[in-house]
Amino acid sequence: MVEPWLRGTRLEVDAVRRGVIHALELASEDVAKWCEGLSDEELEARPLGLPSVGFHLRHMARSLDRLLTYAEGQQLSERQMEALKTEMESAGREASLMEFAEGVEVAVKRVIAISPESFGDRRGVGRKNLPTSVGGLLVHCADHTQRHVGQLVTTAKVVVGMRV
Repeated sequence: MVEPWLRGTRLEVDAVRRGVIHALELASEDVAKWCEGLSDEELEARPLGLPSVGFHLRHMARSLDRLLTYAEGQQLSERQMEALKTEMESAGREASLMEFAEGVEVAVKRVIAISPESFGDRRGVGRKNLPTSVGGLLVHCADHTQRHVGQLVTTAKVVVGMRV
């Protein structure tokens, strides 16, 4: 199948937001492919001490929420801070897959809502208010998600390879 960025879709949005959305769409497709058939136990397995597939699902969804909160000029809520602390905790296969799918769906809507005119606007990240921009945060949504999808795929392959 042709990757989202080669399908000629999302032409109604500028190239930056389109690229971010395509990266999120590709992440969703990769998750669907590589998580299919994994059991609850396999989803939370940590072969060789690697973070579990379930962790990556939860982390991607919650990271997108946090990054877009900063892009929108807000600081993290108490709920977001609490969710960050529980990313390593098992939530069950279906709940983790649903959280990821819903997180990406909401993230796409939030990305579309960001004005291209704001890409250069300064933003602060974290308690230290580290400097970046709206555009920097959008690009990081794409690259961070793709990094974790790659790790998820690798872990899923190891887990499947360990089946007896």
